[in-house]
Amino acid sequence: MAVKVISKKLARERRRRHIRKKVRGTQERPRLVVYRSNNAIYGQIINDIKGETLAAASTLSSSIREDIEKAESKVEQAKIAGSLLAKVAKDHKITKVVFDRAGYRYHGRVKAFADGAREGGLEL
Repeated sequence: MAVKVISKKLARERRRRHIRKKVRGTQERPRLVVYRSNNAIYGQIINDIKGETLAAASTLSSSIREDIEKAESKVEQAKIAGSLLAKVAKDHKITKVVFDRAGYRYHGRVKAFADGAREGGLEL
């Protein structure tokens, strides 16, 4: 009997597609999607109906570079980036979003990003 080995990348992609079937961003409640790389975390607020990005932030954003350098861990950096995204969203008059974890577990940096966005004033 053969055992199938699914790579982490393919498994995440399968989970991402499953989540995207249910999660849609609208004008009233756009989608906050998170992408996590080894070095950074990125967040975008997207209106899926028009297919446009309304706001974006990451740990590479120049406006929070000093805070990111002071942070002791990637989890703290993710929280700072989440609060920046919430601030940018407020400037665009966005208060409610639907959260898309993009196949990542709601744990660690992804959870910290969401918590930072909540603390910044976004309603997930």
